[in-house]
Formats: sequence, C-alpha cells, structure tokens
Amino acid sequence: MRKFCFQMNDIKEMGRKNIFGWVAFLLVVLLLFALVLPLEAAEVKNIVIQKVDNRLLFTYDLEGEENTARVSVYVTVGDKTYPAKNLHLEGDLGEVRLGRNRRVIWHVLSDFPGGVFQPVSVEISTGMPSIINGVGMTFVLLPAGSVLMGSPADESGRNTDEMQERVTIRRPFYLQTTEVTQGQWKRVMGTNPSRFSDCGEDCPVEQVSWYDTQAFIRKLNILEGTNRYRLPSEAEWEYAARAGMATAYYWGKEPDCSRANYGNSLWGSECKGANPGKTMKVGSFRPNAWGLYDMAGNVWEWVDNWYGPYNSLQVMNPDVSRSGVFRVQRGGAWDSDAAACRTALRVKALPDVKLGHLKLNPGNLGFRLVRLAD
Repeated sequence: MRKFCFQMNDIKEMGRKNIFGWVAFLLVVLLLFALVLPLEAAEVKNIVIQKVDNRLLFTYDLEGEENTARVSVYVTVGDKTYPAKNLHLEGDLGEVRLGRNRRVIWHVLSDFPGGVFQPVSVEISTGMPSIINGVGMTFVLLPAGSVLMGSPADESGRNTDEMQERVTIRRPFYLQTTEVTQGQWKRVMGTNPSRFSDCGEDCPVEQVSWYDTQAFIRKLNILEGTNRYRLPSEAEWEYAARAGMATAYYWGKEPDCSRANYGNSLWGSECKGANPGKTMKVGSFRPNAWGLYDMAGNVWEWVDNWYGPYNSLQVMNPDVSRSGVFRVQRGGAWDSDAAACRTALRVKALPDVKLGHLKLNPGNLGFRLVRLAD
C-alpha cells in the first residue's frame, strides 16, 4: 500500500510539473505570436486648420501601435497642390512620434508674399515602410494582396485588351517610389540618354528601350551585390498604381491636370497652360495612397511582361513565359491625352524601341524598379 501511495504522489508531482511546463510553453508561444503580429499602422485623425497671425497652423492626432510614422503634408491653394518640400513648413512632418496634437506651421507669406485669397486645404497622411539603396533610389514596401486588373465595359477610353481579371500578389515587394531618374541612371551607367537632359538629375531618365533597362538592372545588381532588382510585372504595376482604387485614375473617376504631368502635345492638349509639355522632376505631384509618384503621366514605364491576354499566367509571373514579340508599357506620359493615363491602359511595343505610345515624340519612355523583399 505504501508503495502504491508513493507512486501516486510521484504521478501528482509529475502532473504539477507538466502543468507548469505547459503554462510556460503557452506563454512563450503567446509572446512569440505577439511579436510577429504586425503592428497597427499609424493613422492621421482630427486634422484642424487655424489662422495664427500671418501663419496657418495644422494640428492632427497620430494614432496607432508603432512608435513613429513617416508623415507627408500636401497643401492645396485654390486648385493647385504643393508638396511640403515646396513650402516653408515646420513642425511634425517627416518622421513623427505618435501622439495627440501634432503641429505643422506654414509661414504663408514666405511662399505667397501678397497673401492667399483662395480656399486652403491640407492633406496629411502616413506612408508605407521604405528603404533607400546605395544609388539613392527609394523603395516602398507593398503588402501582398489582390487587384482587379483591367477596366469595366463603361469606362471612357477603354480598349478591348482591358478585360477584367482578378489577380493575386502572393508576396510583399518593394517598388520604387519614383521613376528612375537621370542622376540614378548616370550613377549606374555613366551616361545619360535623355532628350530632356537639361531638366536635371531629378527628372526621369527617358529614351531607354526594354533592353536598356535590363542592362541597368544587371549593373545595379552587381553594384549592390544582390539579385533582387527587376522590372515590375504588369500585375504588380497595376496593383501598385491602383493602391486599392478601382477608378479610371488612381485619384478618382475623372482626369485632373493638377494630379499628373500629361496633356500638353499635338494629340493631348487638355493640360496646356498647366503642364509644361515635357518631363518634370519626379515627385512633382501628389503620390497615390501608397506613396508612389507619377504612376500616371511624366513618362511611360516598361514592365517585365511579354504582351498577352490577362488570363495567361505570365501576367502574374513574368518568369513563366520568356517568348513573345511585344513588351508592355504602362502609365502614360507628358505628351499623352487623359485616356492614355488611365490605370488600366496597356501599350504593346517592341523591346528595342525607345519611344512611348504612338512613337511620335522622343523623351517619353522610362521605367521604375522592383526590389524583392527578404
């Protein structure tokens, strides 16, 4: 009997140890689970505009689970919008700690000596995680997700190759926030093929063929000691350009000369007087919801795919098929009309051409890059 009781006590003790072990194990699992769960993204709330002497004060609350967030500010005066870099702003912009009553002060008279007599509005938003490489190219991390490619049957300017197709992006990826600039091209290639070279190093490189982009990518990968850089696929490009929008343009249903550089040429004149009829510095207009600039207008952009119908696998993965005749250009350019800048529009072109859609104007074809995420 004593022996049996001793065994029972051993079993009870083992049971207690097992319970403590399981509790400790569960606590570790819960801790690890909490560590890998993504933090709630920062969000801007409660924007208020106040006049203080000859200045305007913008206050807002920055809420979320992160410690800091990158905050962008755009001020609209009448029908023209200005990014923060073009105005005398100071305060909580750029990298900002989360909290209530964040403040941005605009010294109005430094930018408008005669004062402002038109309505003023402000757009304050947070950006996606980003990285900058050794050449000075900024990339924003885009999440996995899906996009309805193409356009509805009633969209104005629609082409027959824009049949709608739901495509899933299975992995996060980095996309360059701007088109590759002349300065970035020169740092990698040592030359500048651009027609508008007098526009400056912050203007997009143009007059580049699809083959030229591949030479740039090879050299950039060597410089960075990686193999992560490539052109975006068509699906990645449209997914990024839409940034959750299903409208004809990433800003809405209607064309808008204040949102992109287009519409100043012999066949696209909607924006004469508003846009210059040539390339502009990248990032001159407001970005889309994911912080990507010039996804419409400025220069056409090469993507990696061979041209084909949306129901082919290579639209989702350009590596599936390496045969075809035409490559694809997206996004429209400075000389395009509004319909050509629609997010769904596709243009097919031989990979050795250096001119964008219609191939009448030099200086309207460039690209931006993907960097594969870890």
